[in-house]
Amino acid sequence: MTETRIQRVAVLGATGSIGISTLDVIARHPDRFEAVALTAHVQAERMAELCAKFRPRFAVMGDAMRAAQLREMLAGSDVRAEVLFGSDALADVAAHEDVDTVMAAIVGAAGLPSALAAARAGKRVLLANKEALVLSGRLFMDAVSESGAELLPIDSEHNAVFQAMPASYVRNPDKCGIRRILLTASGGPFRERSLESLRDVTPEEACAHPNWVMGRKISVDSATMMNKGLEVIEAHWLFGVPPERIDVVVHPQSVIHSMVEYADGSVLAQLGNPDMRTPIAHAMAYPDRIEAGVRSLDLFEIARLTFERPDVRRFPCLDLAYQALRAGGAAPAVLNAANEIAVAAFLERQLPFQAIADVIAATMERAQGLSVDSLESILETDARARQLARAELAARQVR
Repeated sequence: MTETRIQRVAVLGATGSIGISTLDVIARHPDRFEAVALTAHVQAERMAELCAKFRPRFAVMGDAMRAAQLREMLAGSDVRAEVLFGSDALADVAAHEDVDTVMAAIVGAAGLPSALAAARAGKRVLLANKEALVLSGRLFMDAVSESGAELLPIDSEHNAVFQAMPASYVRNPDKCGIRRILLTASGGPFRERSLESLRDVTPEEACAHPNWVMGRKISVDSATMMNKGLEVIEAHWLFGVPPERIDVVVHPQSVIHSMVEYADGSVLAQLGNPDMRTPIAHAMAYPDRIEAGVRSLDLFEIARLTFERPDVRRFPCLDLAYQALRAGGAAPAVLNAANEIAVAAFLERQLPFQAIADVIAATMERAQGLSVDSLESILETDARARQLARAELAARQVR
């Protein structure tokens, strides 16, 4: 084991599922990690509980009202966290000199500015926000290269790919003899449901993932397999592999988290129980291995591992993501923005489940002349794509 000093960690999105798992790993290793900054969007009460337990130096809320609530909850206690709010505060904390490691776990496009700030500041960035690379792939990777930041993937699939690659890997797959990346997917809750019945899917059904405990938005993305499409785009930027060499494999048991095929025919896979504390602990302690609180994998209990090709009729969002990656430019950012709007509408029962892909496709077709060569232009493209997606939603409600 390498000699270590205590890592000072900022957990962006501390009240979400990734944030809670990260804090669990931190709590197990107080000799290695310290939570110096915690952020949340709206859950002030939960944030107060976390501040009392982890005693961060900074606590950031989404807006002034929630920050005031948190200050009131902490008043009279011995917690001395500096309570801040807003996107600028998030970026400032992510780049702060007293922070070594940033867990970037804010969901969606909202997580991009703070993740990019951490990359530009040369931090160890634990990237759980796949949208950061979907929106700003080249810009983000250039920031990592220029600052000397250390980028470690947290998505179970990308972390598995990272573990299956040689330690000397430098985003040159041909140099390492890499033939293909195989991203595994559970297939979500509707893998075997009849196509006709998907017209009647409810938000509750879409959020009932068979293997993972996740937030509502990402659960719907799993049901449509848009999450896998976004992961294909993320894998392209993380590992420098073109889309035609990134395949998706439906693996319902969620035990093999992803695989790498090499030129000599070898296929290396990373296996484990479906628990996000495994990739989190791997990235936090890298290159060491530490206890994560995850039970041992019992292959006899699992008994069999099965694999299927994804059905594009059932999962059209996956095909849309490949189209966006091949198109390049602003297309992935438009895809992501339209998906966020469509999924939100579905969760609010304003859009049928199968129409999510239709809204995304229509938005991608209408979005032209958009740019993603700076953070400002990315945010403008994101906003414009959301306008177009909302207009498509409105037109559908009139029909």
